[in-house]
Amino acid sequence: MARPLDHAKRTELLDAVVRYIAEHGLANLSLRPLAAALGTSSRMLIYYFGTKEELLVQALATHRPDLTAVFAEVDNAAALRARLWDFYQSNTTGPDAVSVTVMLQVLGAACAPHGPYARYAGEATAAFVSALTAGLRGLHSVDDPEVVATLLVSGLRGILQDRLITADVERTDRAARRLIDQTIH
Repeated sequence: MARPLDHAKRTELLDAVVRYIAEHGLANLSLRPLAAALGTSSRMLIYYFGTKEELLVQALATHRPDLTAVFAEVDNAAALRARLWDFYQSNTTGPDAVSVTVMLQVLGAACAPHGPYARYAGEATAAFVSALTAGLRGLHSVDDPEVVATLLVSGLRGILQDRLITADVERTDRAARRLIDQTIH
């Protein structure tokens, strides 16, 4: 009889996977070095998660913010601009920065034909657009909330990626601020 999953160990592994990939990258991710760094075996990782891809998807899912809560109770443009700016900063230097670094790598890998992360990336993007669209619907000044949400999500994601690649904090922060301010009036 198989032993039951140790849920505390599983949670610990998921947190460590995100940190490992943020430091080492996704492109050459291999289970053996990952397992060694996590103090376990590749066989145990497969036991807990099934595949390397599922391990990463589950790790990212545990780090996804509650987007509905992020945009809940926003009832005016100024409040939404402030919330978006706080969210952007949390994704660059705050507690979400590590998981965003990994998420950007996954989104890049999802663009490959038949990529293993395509479904997860599509669902994550749709969740973000949907939550922001719901927040925008409360603002009567926004024409076509879904398009505006798509513009903001895609634009901010591109700026986050630019910042990660170039490390140009000042320029990318100015660009994020302008995108938010000019999109939400």
